[in-house]
Amino acid sequence: MVQRVEPPPEPPVTLSSPAELLAGYLDFYRDAVLRKLAGLSDEELRNSRLPSGWMPLALLKHLAYVELRWLQWGFAGEQIEEPWGDVKIRRGEWHLEPGETLEEVTAFFQEQCARSRAIVAGAPLDGKAATLGGRVPAEEDRPTLIWILFHLLQEYARHLGHLDIARELADGALGE
Repeated sequence: MVQRVEPPPEPPVTLSSPAELLAGYLDFYRDAVLRKLAGLSDEELRNSRLPSGWMPLALLKHLAYVELRWLQWGFAGEQIEEPWGDVKIRRGEWHLEPGETLEEVTAFFQEQCARSRAIVAGAPLDGKAATLGGRVPAEEDRPTLIWILFHLLQEYARHLGHLDIARELADGALGE
């Protein structure tokens, strides 16, 4: 019998506010990632079934840092001590400390998501990012908040697709 991962509820179909719709779908994808990871053993969370070598738990950590980089560091211009903490070894390879647990990484992820929600709630969609990757580009080269939010949506959608495949390979579970 195939196990199914129940999808989280989508934002209401009657929602017409772009800001609320973007925020709603970001939360939908955030929740879907956590649901997809729930029930995996520690071994499966740290096991890679793909040639690239990424692990489901490292993906969650990566998404936490994506939130941190784009909204706290980039859009809000906050000073972040270690904005690339998910790729310590070399660029493009996600990093996990040997003792990091699902609970710790989930708490860090949820903390970054809460911080992102607070930043987005107080900003206009056409607001410009304060920085870009730690540098301050010309005004015309700074992304708008709406661009950043769409970028985050595509990042989540792409990685959730990866996680769908990894989960099915791990234990046969299907669904969002």
